[in-house]
Amino acid sequence: MTALALALGARPAAEWLPPRPWNGLTVLDAYCNIGGAGMGFWLAGFDVVGADILDQPRYPFPFLRADAVETISALGRRFDLISAGPPCQYDCTLTAGTNAHRRDRYADLLEPTRDAAESTGRPYVIEQPPGRASKRMRIDLTLCGEMFGLRVLRHRNFEAGGGLRLDQPAHIPHRGLTIGYRHGRYISPDEGRYFQVYGNGGGKGSVPEWQQAMGIHWTTDRREIAEAIPPAYTELIGQQSTARICAAAEAVAA
Repeated sequence: MTALALALGARPAAEWLPPRPWNGLTVLDAYCNIGGAGMGFWLAGFDVVGADILDQPRYPFPFLRADAVETISALGRRFDLISAGPPCQYDCTLTAGTNAHRRDRYADLLEPTRDAAESTGRPYVIEQPPGRASKRMRIDLTLCGEMFGLRVLRHRNFEAGGGLRLDQPAHIPHRGLTIGYRHGRYISPDEGRYFQVYGNGGGKGSVPEWQQAMGIHWTTDRREIAEAIPPAYTELIGQQSTARICAAAEAVAA
């Protein structure tokens, strides 16, 4: 475990983490959940520390059980990059239209998260699914599973701040059918290409199929997989961030 994780009193990392060369940088993985985002940053070379208000026993990196916004505000300056994926219920379809009355059940965490990240002066990236949140955030990057050869679409938007710039890769056209019932007919995994990873099996597909589709192997809990983002997304973001952060540091040192 890194000196920073030890200093913060974080829970130790799992022993099975895949080896990779360290890029010399650390990322705070706020609202870390099971660690889909954290794994991508790890594979990109970052040391990762996660924070979540709920205990995450299968989170594989050093972990702090703490409020994410408070953790960003208090500790964010100690990291080279802040990554945050606030819960999206406030802006999702479950609280839209005739269901808008349900919105009061959920906290609006997008603006507080952004304010906390901006207060640190550090580079940051905020993730949200498409929906009403798209009108309340700057969309610097949109990623889709097809860009990485995954069997999920799972579009996600990202806002970059604190001087961080992200480049948008080409959005590869979707190809094939979505698995599940469509217009009264069941599309099987053999016939369809994309799994719908949501709910407790609502998107069909077995747990191993979900794991492979998302690139998440360290949990068999459907809910945990369904709430994660594919590590491939943040591996790309981590690679871009490494180049930008290191270039900025070299410019200051010159």
